[in-house]
Amino acid sequence: MPLRKIFVAGCCLMLAGMSGCGDNKTSSDADAPATFGTLHDGRNAMLYTLGNKNGLEAAITNFGGIVISLRVPDRKGALEDVVLGYDSLRQYEADRSYFGAIVGRYGNRIGNAKFTLDGSEYTLAANDGGNHLHGGLKGFNKVLWTADEKRSVPGRSLTLTYSSPDGEEGYPGALSVTLMYTLNDENELVIEYEAVTDKPTVVNLTHHSYFNLAGAGTRDVLDHELMIAADRFTPVDEGLIPTGELQSVEGTPMDFRAPTRIGDRIDYEDGQIHRGRGYDHNWVLNRDSDLLQVVASLFEPTTGRVMEVLTTEPGLQFYSGNFLDGTTRGKSGREYRFRTGLCLETQHFPDSPNKPDFPSAVLRPGERYHTVTAYRFTAR
Repeated sequence: MPLRKIFVAGCCLMLAGMSGCGDNKTSSDADAPATFGTLHDGRNAMLYTLGNKNGLEAAITNFGGIVISLRVPDRKGALEDVVLGYDSLRQYEADRSYFGAIVGRYGNRIGNAKFTLDGSEYTLAANDGGNHLHGGLKGFNKVLWTADEKRSVPGRSLTLTYSSPDGEEGYPGALSVTLMYTLNDENELVIEYEAVTDKPTVVNLTHHSYFNLAGAGTRDVLDHELMIAADRFTPVDEGLIPTGELQSVEGTPMDFRAPTRIGDRIDYEDGQIHRGRGYDHNWVLNRDSDLLQVVASLFEPTTGRVMEVLTTEPGLQFYSGNFLDGTTRGKSGREYRFRTGLCLETQHFPDSPNKPDFPSAVLRPGERYHTVTAYRFTAR
């Protein structure tokens, strides 16, 4: 499939090292990376602007591989930012919501913050109650990735690399990760992940943007219509760890096989809804091959924006922003209130290292971890 580039001018964040992003910004200006800010350790994080011929725009920093902004057109052609986030690097350093970030080594939860691999038990940080979440205390969302200039095309695509040392956050093996962002002319933000290891380990990388197709944080997402191509989901216990069962969505609030307004069943008297405070579950995707295919779609009726999710992964976590409570102030000081953004995280299943019947997340020396996810934007 084509892997072309992304272009993030027009974000008007007034970031450190950036001026406002007016319509008169030239292509050469947009192609050049800008300093996003300085980390507490004195290193600079950069901001890369990418775009396509249709005017879609994205801004990405090498700190955490974070998508800072993603501007897509509505049915009238008006561009608007559709991802939640912040104005400054320091806010991202302090962030605990994973806004826009790449999550790893293991996205989602690992029960009891431990797993056994080849007879050895590994203990991880218990940063989500008694469980491990999104790579630990300093996951891939908090590291400074290196831009690979040879594999990037200025203004068109961005390739980032990170070498995670053996034992980082308790994980075995030195893991070399390559992350490739592309915004192609089919209006797809494509994310390609690759990794190799020198020891057996577990890997589950995902992207954690909070989307609101009406505009980032402008209102809640309950009127969005969601489709997930999945006949089953993985029910969870009180700690949001999968029980190991693959349960049918039939007759449950988890049935999104036909486009359904998110708010219609989000407050049902249902044990799974109660445990997640809404939706915070993994769906078992209906797949007929390992190729990239559409697994979900999201429609916002007031703007007409549509986002389709394509992936090679077996699972999709739908999180409806249930822990946003208005205490987080994002772009332009906006309060991110209850359910003002949602996540659609492509993945292997949560707690797969402890669930031998789930798709394996084990990576061994000589193997290559490789997955692709794309977010495709249209309007109707």
